[in-house]
Amino acid sequence: MAPVLSRSLTSASVAPIPHTAASFSLKNFGNTNRVVLRSAFLPRNRLKNSFSRSGLEWKLERRERRVAVRCEAATVAEKEAADSSEETREYQAEVSRLLDLIVHSLYSHKEVFLRELVSNASDALDKLRFLSVTEPALLGDAGDLEIRIKPDPENGTITIRDSGIGMTKEELIDCLGTIAQSGTSKFLKALKENKEAGSDNSLIGQFGVGFYSAFLVAKKVVVTTKSPRSDKQYVWEAEADSSSYVIREESDPDKILSRGTEITLYLKDDDKYEYSEPAKIQQLVKNYSQFVSFPIYTWQEKSRTIEVEEEEEEEPKEGEEKPEEEKKKTKKTKTEKYWDWELANETKPIWMRNPKEVEKEQYQEFYKNTFNEFLDPLAYTHFTTEGEVEFRSVLYIPGMAPLNNEEVINPKTKNIRLHVKRVFISDDFDGELFPRYLSFVKGVLDSDDLPLNVSREILQESRIVRIMRKRLVRKTFDMIQDLSESENKEDYKKFWENFGKFLKLGCIEDTGNHKRITPLLRFFSSKHEEEPISLDEYVENMSENQNAIYYMASDSLQSAKSAPFLEKLVQKGIEVLYLIDPIDEVAIQNLQTYKEKKFVDISKEDLELGDEDEVKERENQQEFNLLCDWIKQQLGDKVAKVQISKRLSSSPCVLVSGKFGWSANMERLMRAQTLGDTSSLEFMRGRRILEINPDHPIVKDLNAACKNAPESTDAKRAVELLYDTALISSGFTPDSPSELGNKIYEMMAMALGGRWGRSENDEAEATGNASETDENSADGPETQVIEPSEVRTESDPWSE
Repeated sequence: MAPVLSRSLTSASVAPIPHTAASFSLKNFGNTNRVVLRSAFLPRNRLKNSFSRSGLEWKLERRERRVAVRCEAATVAEKEAADSSEETREYQAEVSRLLDLIVHSLYSHKEVFLRELVSNASDALDKLRFLSVTEPALLGDAGDLEIRIKPDPENGTITIRDSGIGMTKEELIDCLGTIAQSGTSKFLKALKENKEAGSDNSLIGQFGVGFYSAFLVAKKVVVTTKSPRSDKQYVWEAEADSSSYVIREESDPDKILSRGTEITLYLKDDDKYEYSEPAKIQQLVKNYSQFVSFPIYTWQEKSRTIEVEEEEEEEPKEGEEKPEEEKKKTKKTKTEKYWDWELANETKPIWMRNPKEVEKEQYQEFYKNTFNEFLDPLAYTHFTTEGEVEFRSVLYIPGMAPLNNEEVINPKTKNIRLHVKRVFISDDFDGELFPRYLSFVKGVLDSDDLPLNVSREILQESRIVRIMRKRLVRKTFDMIQDLSESENKEDYKKFWENFGKFLKLGCIEDTGNHKRITPLLRFFSSKHEEEPISLDEYVENMSENQNAIYYMASDSLQSAKSAPFLEKLVQKGIEVLYLIDPIDEVAIQNLQTYKEKKFVDISKEDLELGDEDEVKERENQQEFNLLCDWIKQQLGDKVAKVQISKRLSSSPCVLVSGKFGWSANMERLMRAQTLGDTSSLEFMRGRRILEINPDHPIVKDLNAACKNAPESTDAKRAVELLYDTALISSGFTPDSPSELGNKIYEMMAMALGGRWGRSENDEAEATGNASETDENSADGPETQVIEPSEVRTESDPWSE
């Protein structure tokens, strides 16, 4: 009895099941009713309710005398149905639309087309030079390795020709017919696979789209190329708005090239007049491809002076016949215009040379030519970094700061020219390579491998860029440090006058480089009023008991010298730094310490000088405690408190700021802000503390008034005037200058009244004259108004 297979398998794709006669066998056991079913398909041991075979699950069913083996293939069928619904397809693209996106979306400026095509020509020359090492026959007799660019203004075309490796028909289809496939990248890959690449990193191409930038300005591009490995020359031709191209074999013998590639651009009508001008082509080559390693010649109009012979005829005199003799010939000079090839990339990339082989004059000449400067740089550095990021650079410190102050805070100064394999990429960076406070540094940076976008115009943010920025900043600080330590002190003095504010800005914006910036700072001080000193010199001049670096911010050096805050410190021989630039105070507050010495503002409360006399302080506190309370009561909310001063020696009082509020100088600066917030001004102004000098006669007189006549009007007016005077001498701005003026006039009248013998009659007479004048002005005739045109002088010639 053979097993019956279910028909549920017929619709599924399963493994074949053995069905030959030899696949099954029956065996009887004597008189018993047992039958043994044997098959290669079924398991040898005892049949169970289910078993696995051929990757499928089978179930055993007993039906009366029959045995059915059924496959549960439903799940398998569903799985295979799902697998059969998956399809792998390739992306489709509308070629004309893709080409339009590549051309008009990747590049910001049309003029970069020449950079890309010249870079392709340079790659072709580099490939030929590399391959000719092992195959000298490739060079042949086709001339030097060079690039020639010929604009034609009359026909509106540009022809770019190189004597490089050229292309075969297959390479034309592969390189120009396949968008975004770089022949240079394939060439380098093949070299690396053969382990023959060596140090040949001068090839420029990366992305395979640079050639199509020609369609930025061209409506039609014709490429004629001849490879030394082929006997035939081919022409590739394409329109700007077409999705196809044409390749044909060159049949005109007059157009046969010896070797290389010739690209002819038929310019669009809008770009024909600009980019077909020889002067424009020359300028683009100098800007973008000046440092390409092969000579680039452009077709230019030139002029020369030549000598020509001209015949002169002498007119005969009257009555004389004209002699039949030879005419006289004279030589004259004349300017003649002609067209010829001119080398466009004469300047050599100085950063590619060994610094030991370059003279100082060569660095200066390169700086002037590259950045159009007329002054020599104050300093320069030439270095090469290797390791994780490799690049070469030459950095300069200009001889003069920019005339436009806006450039101080503008990171886009176009001072750093980025090159990739000697091809200029961009000088428009927004702080990627240098922080804003070092934007005055000028230089050239060249790398073989940078994270550029496809258009090679934007430096993408990456870890490599951060490493480069860190190394450039470090090298710049080394250069400035060497300048500060040089024997010629005038150079650093000139640097500080021009760029000192930049470094102070770095104290605010770059906390990570405080240790490099701080030794470079210079300030005037109470002991060095003529020449600024460094913080290192200040620390060296400190006494052993001095634990802080004292400073005071003011609007000028003269006002800083005469400030009352200095009196006790100068008396004790303590040096105080003068912060006279608006940015100084904020910069110092961001530094906080230098060589474990804190910066202390002497115009704020809780000034500790370290040698106070506690006994005298206690006595003064007891003596003038009542006066302090009385003055606070008179001034009210104008001051937070009144206390005995430790910083005054000759002034009667001073107004100091709270520890956490703005100083007088900072308050003045914030008031001057165009977009300042008055609410924040009131909040950050902090409290003001009036400190009095117990040894001054005015304070002693007020102390007596406080005890003997606390309700005296004159004493109260004196307190008000004392506060207003302290307000001005401490650097604050009075709220009402006119009221302060009236108070001073009243005090002057009290002090000067009758001192020099003015009699009472004079006073009465002056009062009477004043009243008469008022009456006359009230009762007198109305004043006649005369127009300026009615005024005549006695000698006016127009009066008659």
